Amino acid sequence: MHKLWQTLRTSGLLLSLIAVILSAVLINQHGLVFGQDFTGGYVSEFQLAQDISSSELRDQLTPYVSGEFRLSEQGAHHWQLFQPPHNNSPTPLDWHTQLPDDLGMEILDSRYVGAQIGAELIDQGGLALLVSLLAVGLYLIVRFEWRLAVSASLALLHDVLITLGFFAATGMEFDLTVLAALLAIIGYSLNDSIVIGDKIRELVRARSDSTVSNTINAALGSTLGRTAITSLTTLTTIAALWWLGGASLQGFASALFIGVAVGTWSSVFVSATLPQWLGLSHSNYQRTLSEQEKQQLAEP
Repeated sequence: MHKLWQTLRTSGLLLSLIAVILSAVLINQHGLVFGQDFTGGYVSEFQLAQDISSSELRDQLTPYVSGEFRLSEQGAHHWQLFQPPHNNSPTPLDWHTQLPDDLGMEILDSRYVGAQIGAELIDQGGLALLVSLLAVGLYLIVRFEWRLAVSASLALLHDVLITLGFFAATGMEFDLTVLAALLAIIGYSLNDSIVIGDKIRELVRARSDSTVSNTINAALGSTLGRTAITSLTTLTTIAALWWLGGASLQGFASALFIGVAVGTWSSVFVSATLPQWLGLSHSNYQRTLSEQEKQQLAEP
């Protein structure tokens, strides 16, 4: 059984490494589709009198809307059209005046969102993410032996990169709600890694006669039930949020769902497995006796 667990953990760690590399390639090749919160642009909200799919509506609007645009459904018959700031038309918000009457469109709002605000949000959001990762890394170094601390920190980076890779691959908008989801993912993954790391530290200290591999397997076996129940409960709640929260929360819910699922994976196959590869041993947690203590033990 221990050999099976060791094989599974090693295979899982290799799969995580491949997923991180693939995510980095996707982010580099495709980039992230930043939402209007970050890029600025022209936003038009309108109401339709009939049900229509996004692809059909795009086909109908393409002859009248110059340049690139994105459509998102905000509710029943309620749509939002977003045009990036570098639009080919000198008057990008005048497209709705050219629409035929039989389309049955009622314009609710048309406005320009400044790009300067988006630039500030990018700087502040990126700084918040960096400070969070540094604070978490410092906390882990103080709490654990450096091998466990480095592994838990890499697990956090693993979760964020794979979540970003998902957004790069699917082309979903990256907005402020997704950034908030990334910060939540860091907190969730950290909690899971600390629970398992504490158990590994406890058993490594107590079972000096056992191999590190078997000790890690035992720690995972004693915490796996709690991890699975917590993750399933959280994923069920996020799925309900994605289903009922509407289009405005789909990016947030999607990022959380991917992050929690990947975070559960990384707490087992990255933060618990990597320390063994980095040379974790029982001696790392054995306290060295002072000369006075040695003399006291040597006395009859």
